Formats: sequence, structure tokens, C-alpha cells
Amino acid sequence: MSRIGNKEITIPADVTVEQSGGRILVNGSMGVLEVPAHDLARIKIDSDKIKVSRINETKLAKSIHGLTRTLIANAIEGVSKGFTKQLEIIGVGYRAAVDGKELTLKVGYSHDVKIVARDGITFEVKKNIISVSGIDKQLVGQMAAEIRKVRKPEPYKGKGIKYVGEKIIRKVGKAVKGAGA
Repeated sequence: MSRIGNKEITIPADVTVEQSGGRILVNGSMGVLEVPAHDLARIKIDSDKIKVSRINETKLAKSIHGLTRTLIANAIEGVSKGFTKQLEIIGVGYRAAVDGKELTLKVGYSHDVKIVARDGITFEVKKNIISVSGIDKQLVGQMAAEIRKVRKPEPYKGKGIKYVGEKIIRKVGKAVKGAGA
């Protein structure tokens, strides 16, 4: 039984949801998102609530049921509030700068690494914190992962790019043999 899929989705006042064919169009103050609707999921849209149910009890239908509900809920939250992921740069001389839609990273390589924002994504840098914002949750997470991949945090000194709040498991350095002898 899908516990997530059985929850109703509340539609905020400033958001409109329409079903057309195999698509759900979610329109809000921040933009428009389109969510694919699977054939195994039945979507019932009322004036202020959405209920997702499944056609049959197969394993695939059960997984699609929860997935569809979550995708619609994320689209509604995205067009009304938006999503943000924050990354932290740790390291001497490591910095980031934003120029329009381009993020420039100086993270210890012989060259600057430039990352161009996809449509609907914005970058913001304050001191050593990079904020990736947008209305599509999947796209925000993907861009944040691509930025982190440029210089993953290393386990000895902890230098690199990590998510804010991420714990880096530190390793002990080399033990000096015969110290003091």
C-alpha cells in the first residue's frame, strides 16, 4: 500500500492545475511546469485538492502511484515557492563568482571552471556559499550535483565543495613511525 500516494495534495490559491491528455500543467506565480501522467495512475482534480489513485494492484502500478503524487506535489511547491540547494566551498584560495548565467569556480586547478546555468536555474554567491535556485526540483538537484562534482570534498583536510549541512567523514593522516627517536 502506498502511503505517500494516498495523501491528498492541497492546491494553494495562486496555483492552477489542469489535466490535458497525458500531462498535468501546473501554473503558478514563479512559472509553469508540466508533469507526465502515467496510464496506471488516475488523477482527480477538485477546486483545491488533488487525489491520485491507481488503476490496479500490480507492483508497477503501486510504484507509479506514489511517484506521480510526489511529482505533482513537487511541481506545485516549485511554482509557488521554488527550490534552493546550497553548497559550501572550503579551502584556502577557493572561491566562486557569478557573471550573468555563468558560475566561475576557482578550486585549485590550473584553470577556472565555468558552469553555465540551464534554463530556469539561477546562481547566487555570498562569501563561500553557492545557492542554486529554480522551480524544477530535479533540475536544481542536478545542477547542484554537477557543481559539487567539480571538486568533491576530500577526507583528509575536508577541502572541496560540499552541501551545506553535509557531514564529511574525516580520515586520520599518516602516522609518523619512530617519532621522537
